[in-house]
Amino acid sequence: MKPQSSRERLEQALLRIADPKGEGARACLTVYAETARAAADAADARAARGASLGPLDGVIVSIKDLFDVAGEATRAGSKILAEEAAPAKADAAVVQRLRAAGAVIAAKTNMTEFAFSGIGANPHFGTPGNPHDRKRVPGGSSSGAPVTVADGMSEIAIGTDTGGSIRVPAGLCGLIGFKPSRQRVPTDGAFPLSKTLDSIGPIARTVTDCAKADAVMAGEPFAPLEPIELAGRKLGVAVGLPLEGLDDTVAGAFSAAMSRLSSIGINVMPAEFAGLFAGMVAINNRGGISPPESCVVHRDRMTRRAADIDPNVRARIERGCAVTPADYADMVKQRLRLVAAMDEQLKAFDVVAMPTTAIVAPTIAEVADRAVFAARNMAVLRNTSIINFFDLCALSVP
Repeated sequence: MKPQSSRERLEQALLRIADPKGEGARACLTVYAETARAAADAADARAARGASLGPLDGVIVSIKDLFDVAGEATRAGSKILAEEAAPAKADAAVVQRLRAAGAVIAAKTNMTEFAFSGIGANPHFGTPGNPHDRKRVPGGSSSGAPVTVADGMSEIAIGTDTGGSIRVPAGLCGLIGFKPSRQRVPTDGAFPLSKTLDSIGPIARTVTDCAKADAVMAGEPFAPLEPIELAGRKLGVAVGLPLEGLDDTVAGAFSAAMSRLSSIGINVMPAEFAGLFAGMVAINNRGGISPPESCVVHRDRMTRRAADIDPNVRARIERGCAVTPADYADMVKQRLRLVAAMDEQLKAFDVVAMPTTAIVAPTIAEVADRAVFAARNMAVLRNTSIINFFDLCALSVP
């Protein structure tokens, strides 16, 4: 069977976005139908003459609502920014790289306001339903991203990850999510949450698609993934904090995965980071890194229009505003010490594994209660935020 053209695949994606019975209206806040059609046609013309701009040429992509697109306001899931933000003067750096690589950008995807929770709920623009159970949240903050991939509205979704905002929705929706090292992909033109922790990465159906998108956004040639010998590899299971309070479904699935890896000759062993995790918890109990950095971004909006901010997000920003400059500086210093110590301990392993989230996706109804929201938000972000805190990269796989 002849492969479908980029334009044919795009038209199918646009039909799914527009389907009134689907999640398109909640998952996609802006649809770029005409510019996407032009990009798809250009990709097909290149393919017809045997030319290509790279691994994403003609691929249907969605981008998170916090990336600048020239000529339009960048909402970042916020009603305030939708009303007040000036049009962006240029595309975000990653958007420029995607376009230059021939990617067909079909839509901007919904997100938690200001990217500040792992649940994915948005009181302003709606909450997309999880593709496996529409009564459940998709995870966040990149909430629309996994829905576009799982529901065929895009082939790859680009999100951001400050404490798990790529890996949590990928994990809760049964997809692949990759958070690269923070400095790997430029964040210019991406609305900030935390200058220290923000990173940009893809959600897709395959590891290969994530690797292709990562290479393009990092400005590197794509190197095809080659199999490696697994027998004898050292896989450390992060014990202690990452395994506490797992629900039965997650605990069973993770145990089965580790047993399967052990059965093919991988050396699965405990990885003990108790002292480092305790140091991280102590810093987060003092206010952490991202809340005070978010306060710097939103201080004016908090003064003028706090009532128009999602109360779950507002509470986290308020916590950051209560951190003193001296405490913040000390936390940054202590974190760097812990990052260096973690780098040393990781030398003992080829890879470290932990469950992406401690729980399965909660229902949209249950997180309507703010107390329940806070508890579930902590449960989905606890493990992924470890990676951001220690300045690492990570892949979430089903």
